[in-house]
Amino acid sequence: MKTIVHWFLSGLAVVITAYLLPGIVLKGFFAALVVAVVLGFLNTIIRPILVVLTLPINILTLGLFTLVINASLVMLTSSLVPGFQVKDFWTAILFSLILWLVNSVLNVFEPKEEK
Repeated sequence: MKTIVHWFLSGLAVVITAYLLPGIVLKGFFAALVVAVVLGFLNTIIRPILVVLTLPINILTLGLFTLVINASLVMLTSSLVPGFQVKDFWTAILFSLILWLVNSVLNVFEPKEEK
């Protein structure tokens, strides 16, 4: 049940973020759910590999290169998911930042694990 709620809230975060940014085209809530799954998969599998491979430049930029990695994953998601389009790279950077912020706010509504 916790996974379904997390998935639903992630999809809602994608919808809210797409609504706030003019350079994002999202065609329906189902597309947002697919974006949440694909972006979660890419962040789980590919992002750690990219962070390790770009560690020297990440250190030189004091971690700001991570924004480039996040935007690249958003652009990759845009090319993989029909019904989700990102206008350009700067919009992808803004999308990743606002999505992080919206996810942080919506995290309050996720069920907590009981001890």
